[in-house]
Amino acid sequence: MNRYKERVFAKPEPWSRLDNAAKLFPSTSEKTDTRVFRFSCELYENVDIITLQEAVDIAADNYPVFLSIMRKGFFWYYLEHCELKPIVTEEKLPVCSQIYDPEKKELLFRISCFKNCINLEVYHVLADGTGALGFLKDIIYNYLLIKYPDEYKTPPLLDNDASNTQKSDDSFRRYYDKETGKTKKEKKAARAYNLTGDKHTDERLRIIEGIVSVKSIKEAAHKYNTTITVFLTALFIQAIRKEMPLSGLKYPVVINVPVNLRPYFPSETARNFFGMISVPYDFGKRDGTIDDIISEVNACFKRELTKERLAIRMNQMASIEHNPFARIAPLPFKNIVLNRARHIRDRSQTAVISNIGRITMPAEMEHHIKQFGILISTLGLQMCMCSFSDRMQIGFTTSYISTDIQRNFFRSLTSLGIEVEIRSNDFYSDDE
Repeated sequence: MNRYKERVFAKPEPWSRLDNAAKLFPSTSEKTDTRVFRFSCELYENVDIITLQEAVDIAADNYPVFLSIMRKGFFWYYLEHCELKPIVTEEKLPVCSQIYDPEKKELLFRISCFKNCINLEVYHVLADGTGALGFLKDIIYNYLLIKYPDEYKTPPLLDNDASNTQKSDDSFRRYYDKETGKTKKEKKAARAYNLTGDKHTDERLRIIEGIVSVKSIKEAAHKYNTTITVFLTALFIQAIRKEMPLSGLKYPVVINVPVNLRPYFPSETARNFFGMISVPYDFGKRDGTIDDIISEVNACFKRELTKERLAIRMNQMASIEHNPFARIAPLPFKNIVLNRARHIRDRSQTAVISNIGRITMPAEMEHHIKQFGILISTLGLQMCMCSFSDRMQIGFTTSYISTDIQRNFFRSLTSLGIEVEIRSNDFYSDDE
């Protein structure tokens, strides 16, 4: 018997433009930095792949914007709706492996499972972390409904009732204000301290994850009268300093932080809708104590995380798309320019931190779920965080062989009395 109500879905548009953020990714994807990110959900028992496939089929109906392939036009890439259906597989590929292949007609996400873990990997062209997380939560929700029918005779509510039109909205275009981007210019980004070192030759990411108690992290942050995000950002900056040569002190450490724009500009889109702020700390000019780093990071967050400041950055980025010369430039030329701009931009950052925040599921389902996690491909070093219940996952991805910065970071937590469960991917051979 069909336990799910008949639903009427608006017919998706046959094609759509890439959003403003997505336009940067096809031109800057590389074998190491595939522009793919992964969300994972660990249950308390092994995953039934057949049930998972049923759940994915239902969730895909709720997110038709995900049923798209990327096409190459004369001026821009674009998304084309397709009739392909996602197929769940057992996990075999390295984390965040390439998804988009111009020679193949394939969806821009993949779903796999291994033992008790469900993985959703997404090409960043399709969605950002908030949008992809909504899709994964829909999958987990339906999986549990199907797996435990007697337990959920009355299904609990999932906190996502956005329409398909809202999920497919290009919120960058909706909130674009030409005058804001024109009248208030951002300062040109200065050179930052850049990480160096030998990199892997097998084009795979080195992954180290730390699992900690949210309560213990919150208590440590409160001792410094700050938030968890500011506290962990400060510890990350301090961990980088321990590996900096004296010659590197002439440049500030700059941490780039993606910001979900939805709380500032109301949107229910499942596509990309994020901005970026830069958090600098200059060890050549400041004393480098943890108190001072926290003070500087906290001041920067308060200064940058305002609707006005985010609007300026958002509209200046969008202005490139609306520039008449950029519009008529052929795609191969755009690819060269955007790829070059990406490498110039990388000089103005040391590393990246992304905090997804607290992930919630219906209370009636929480006892089936152990934790969530997130990892992102990178050419440098990136730290990602998310939490579920009292378990926070802090995941580092890097293309560098050395993991000294990650070691410094986790040791700073354990020195504060915070217990850390360390995990790494199989090809990492050192003993952490």
